[in-house]
Amino acid sequence: MNIEPRQPTRNGPAELFTGNAYIDAIHVRKPEPSRMACNRVHFAPGARTAWHSHALGQTLYVTEGTALVGTRDGKVIVARAGQVVYTPPGEEHWHGAASGAFMAHVALHEGTHDGEGVTWLEHVTDEQYQAAATAAETG
Repeated sequence: MNIEPRQPTRNGPAELFTGNAYIDAIHVRKPEPSRMACNRVHFAPGARTAWHSHALGQTLYVTEGTALVGTRDGKVIVARAGQVVYTPPGEEHWHGAASGAFMAHVALHEGTHDGEGVTWLEHVTDEQYQAAATAAETG
């Protein structure tokens, strides 16, 4: 048992995020049999991930602000601090902050035996984001 060294905060890479996002590693994946990874991600207003999926699913625990989580079929989940969103294996989705305030969440997922288990896809367009934000405001 030990206290893990703190990893420096890093910027969410532009190929995976739109807008400003900052990632703090909570648990960096260890060698097998461990497969868990856990990050706290802080999103500026309107910032979001690109479309992606997780081979073994993902759990998001919102710690601050309002999160928007969108799916390919147009469904938008609005989650607030203290709420948990589960995305099943293979579901293409994105998540980010509502337009008016910062949002932070803890993201947990398992890697696969041969990698991180995340498939990154194209960026969420401004039109897709705006449609989700509008649906969240009126829903």
